[in-house]
Amino acid sequence: MARGMGHVQKKILLLLLGGLALGLSGSPNRYFYILRTMKKAWKEIDEEKLRRSIRSLYHAKMLSENSNPDGTVTIMLTEKGKRRALTYDIENMSIPRPKKWDGKWRVVLFDIPEKYKKTRDLFRIHIRSLGFYEFQKSVFVHPFECIDEIEYLVKFHNIGSHVRFILAEAIDDETSLKHHFGLTRK
Repeated sequence: MARGMGHVQKKILLLLLGGLALGLSGSPNRYFYILRTMKKAWKEIDEEKLRRSIRSLYHAKMLSENSNPDGTVTIMLTEKGKRRALTYDIENMSIPRPKKWDGKWRVVLFDIPEKYKKTRDLFRIHIRSLGFYEFQKSVFVHPFECIDEIEYLVKFHNIGSHVRFILAEAIDDETSLKHHFGLTRK
């Protein structure tokens, strides 16, 4: 596929990835949220565009299909398709802002070797895009719940042995951090 991915193709990859997330979801609330979101998103895709996009993704080796004994066909993401879908998911990722801050700081520290410089730089770009404050060169801080997002990025980049996550009650010079994030503790 020479040209870039179309909107419908991206959506199909993300929806199929959502199916994978369903299988991995440990929380019933999360399961039903993913299910509702996926059902609505599938309905929004025009049937003819869906067929064309699936065919195109299949030819690009991002999808595979298995024929079932009952005559149905199962469409699955290939490893290449999973990787692409994760990339699109990262582009849309954000950390929700709660109504009230819990007063805790989420600190991400990493020491990614020089031989993985591109991965390190990309990880730094991703956590900045999530709104993290760069406290030091490889130390980033955020005030809101984000462990799922960090675990996702760490898994995506395959850098688990190089990244640590700390939940801190206080940080010296909190005033400037609170100002940066527009926070007041009540």
